[in-house]
Order: sequence, then C-alpha cells, then structure tokens
Amino acid sequence: MAVRDRAAAPRTAGPLASPLFRALWIATIVSNVGTWMHDVGAGWLMTSLSPDPLMVALVQGATTFPMFVLALPAGALADIVDRRRLLIGAQLFGLLGAAGLAAMTLADLTTAPVLLAFTALIAVGAAFSAPAFQAIVPELVPPEALQRAVALNSLGVNIARAIGPALGGAIIAAAGPAAVFAVNALSVLGVVTVLWRWRRAASDRRLPAEHMIGAMRAGLRYAAQSAELKVVLIRAIGFFVFASGLWALLPIIARSDLGLGPAGYGGLLAFMGLGAVCGAVVLPKLRGHLASNSIMLSASILLAAAMAGLSLAPGFPAASAALFFAGVAWIAMMASLNGGAQATSPRWVKARALAAYLLVFQGSMAAGSALWGSLASRIGVGSTLLAAAAMLALAGLALTWRFPLDDAAMPDLSPSAHWPTPIVDGTIEDDSGPVLVTIEYRIDPARVSAFFAEMQKMRRIRRRDGAIHWGVYEDTASPGTVIETFTVESWLEHLRQHDRVTNADRVHQDAVKAFQEGETPPVVRHFMMRR
Repeated sequence: MAVRDRAAAPRTAGPLASPLFRALWIATIVSNVGTWMHDVGAGWLMTSLSPDPLMVALVQGATTFPMFVLALPAGALADIVDRRRLLIGAQLFGLLGAAGLAAMTLADLTTAPVLLAFTALIAVGAAFSAPAFQAIVPELVPPEALQRAVALNSLGVNIARAIGPALGGAIIAAAGPAAVFAVNALSVLGVVTVLWRWRRAASDRRLPAEHMIGAMRAGLRYAAQSAELKVVLIRAIGFFVFASGLWALLPIIARSDLGLGPAGYGGLLAFMGLGAVCGAVVLPKLRGHLASNSIMLSASILLAAAMAGLSLAPGFPAASAALFFAGVAWIAMMASLNGGAQATSPRWVKARALAAYLLVFQGSMAAGSALWGSLASRIGVGSTLLAAAAMLALAGLALTWRFPLDDAAMPDLSPSAHWPTPIVDGTIEDDSGPVLVTIEYRIDPARVSAFFAEMQKMRRIRRRDGAIHWGVYEDTASPGTVIETFTVESWLEHLRQHDRVTNADRVHQDAVKAFQEGETPPVVRHFMMRR
C-alpha cells in the first residue's frame, strides 16, 4: 500500500497525524541512530589507527566538509528536480558507502586514510539528502503544523543522539567497529522504503525548471540580498566555529583524559543526547517567555560553560553532567537557527536557502574542527577546549547585540501573485533578453529624499529575486519625476520574478506606491535588447 500525501491528515491535526510524516520521522530516527553509531565507531577506530589529535579531528572534518562543498549544488538540485527521487538516490549512495566501510574494516584493510575516505563518501550522500529532506517538510504537513514538524525533526535527531552513541559503544565493545558500520548501512533501508512508497503530488510549476548553474546563482543571490537570512547565517558562523571544538576533541578527551573505552565514550554522547531531548521538551515553554535572541544567547553561554566544565572534568560523572547541559544548549541553538532559516526562505528557493544554512553549518564545523585539532596538538586538549569555550561566549554576546534575530520581524514569504502579467505585442521567446524594466513615478519634490530612502528596500528585493542591475533616477528637468530601472538576464527570468514576489514584498511596494501623486499608478515598461 502506498503512503499518500498530507491531504489525508486533518487540517487542525499535529504533524504526527500525517501518515507519511509519521512514517518518515520514525524511519529517519532509525537512520540517525545508525549515523551516530557510525560517528562513534569512526572516531573510536581512528584513535586506534592514529593517536594524533589532528587525525581524530579530521574524522569530524571528513563528515562535514562534503556538506560545505556540495550543500549549494544539492539545494539547487532539490529545487529543480523531483525531491523524492533525489532523496532515494542519495540514501542508496550512503548505504553503499557504509557497507563498503564495513567490508573493508571486517577484512582488516581500513587505514586512517581509508577511514577518512569512506566517511567522506557517506557524507556525500548525506549532503545531497539534507536540503531536500528539510525542504519537503512543508509538503508533508499542513502549514499550521510546520513549526511543530521542524521541532519534531530536531527532537528526532536528539532521540537518535541519546540512543545511537551508547548502542554503538556497546556494539563496538562486543563485536568491533565493522559491526557498527554494517548496522549503519542497514539503518538506511527504512527511509528508502518510505520514500519509495510515497506518491508525491505533481508539481504545480507553470514555468520551465531552472538550469543548475542559474539555480545556484539564484540561491547565492538570495542569501546575499535577504537581510533576514543573512542574520541567521552570521549567527550560525559565530556559534558553530567555536562549538565545533567540543565535537572535534571529545574522542580524545574520552580515551586519553578520562581513560574510557568505547562503551564509556558512547555513554558520554548518550548523556548529551539526553540533554538535547530534555531541552527539546522544555524549549516550547521557554519560547512563551523568551524571544529567540535571548534563547540563543543563553544557549551560547550555557554551551561555553559546559565545554569549560568538560575540560576540567576529573571523571565520567562530571563529564557526563557537562555534556548533558551541552545537549540542552545545542538543541536550543539548533532549533532557533533552523527555524530562522525556514522562516526566512520562500518556497521557490527553500532548498537553496536551507542549503546555504547547511553550508555555513558544516563549513564552520569543518574549519573549526581542523583549527581546534591543530591547536590541541600544540597546547593540549584541555587548554584548547577552554579557549574555544571563551571565544564562544564572547561571540554569543557580540552577535546578540550586533545581529539580533527578531521573531516579530519574520516576514510573510507566501506568494502574493499581485504583479499583473506583462503586456506584450506578439510572442517572446523565453531566452530573449536581457530585459530592462522601468517604473516611472511622480513624487512630490519635497518628498523625493524620503522616497529614495524607501526605495533602498526595493533595491534588495529586486536584486534578491533576479535583477543583475538596479538604479533609481530623478529627471533633472522635471523634479519629482523618478524612474526606477532594473535589468534581468532573460524574459523567462523576469517571469520568474512575478512568481517570486511575496506578501512581505507587497508591503514594501505599497509603501513605495504611497508616494505616488494623483490617481494614476506608476507606469511600468519592459524593454528587450535586440540581437
């Protein structure tokens, strides 16, 4: 029996009332348990293959670097092809990588470079999955359940974090790392099965799909011109670069400083996962009393304190307590940043905007892992973790003041569809262009300065949605006559601008039109370059 889409779920129901979301959520938890087991197995195996802290930290780098390189192409692909098929292919690729590592380890052929190579291959599959997985959430649940669905996904990740490391450590102790890698490969099958049975609704796209390179450029352009998304990305960099020290150095701390075996290392990660689960339960209540900005600052300071406590921990009890609070802080920050990325990206560029966030996340983690691993080789693990903790707290304080994440300022990014269809004489080929659009306004000369200030918001909107050039000019012979101009690469790209305009954009455009004198609306003209 095929799994149907979200239409079967009542409009007022929670996300788990959707059979598809529920099945995929459960299957993803199982798969994430396998991923955490792999992380424990890879980190622990590397401490046996090479005791160098840099090599151990590079395991984290091999996990995160492919996401940094492939996030944007993966996001563009997820916005222009069938996301279901993309996810199935990416999951099967990761399955083959995990199975290959299990076979190599079982045959005693795994060296440090081999471990890093297979870990990177598995991460390639995850890189192509991640933007698509996040972008399909609005397809699985009703709009009013979206935020709860995002929170449930974060909870699922942390349920897996609570189970996977401890289970992975036990399996390593009983059967060795090869068994963990094999279980990770098998854990993917549930996700593939659910996706295979999903009968995804046909796309309502009325324009041709974007080309890959153009789609990537559009994604980068949106990330560069969207003020709200840029705040999320900057806050992410300021957190993950320093927080990555915890993940990069934890295997060395567990084995060398605390003298733990694989089960003990898994236990430490389980306590962090347990803290994240508890944090996910408490977080909705906190949101009723605190703004996201306050929650993110508190999370940064709490994680910095937990990292400092871990660096000074004399044994397992103190270390597990520190990691419990680290888990609480981690889920609070992840939920805030992920929710911010979702809220600041419209449907047409959803996967690419989320890919930009994932690129920043994984790139910061990879760079931070290499930085802290290298520093630990010189000044020691404990001192390095203390340094990362201090910088994390300082960055949290500075960014909270300079780049606040304002819940009340989140824009309404649903399509407004209020732009009229352009009037043309004859037929225009999609690839014709460039296209010059002019909008002529008649403004009270005394208000021209205020009008120009308001138009700066339009500059960001035009460039964000596809304009390659933008300008606004006043007629020297007729004060108050103002022309806005913007250039788009092709006629098709201008038609896409009509589809991309949102309700938040309409608010800004109405504010601009309020400057127009008389009853006649601004005059819009379209000019085509002839070749």
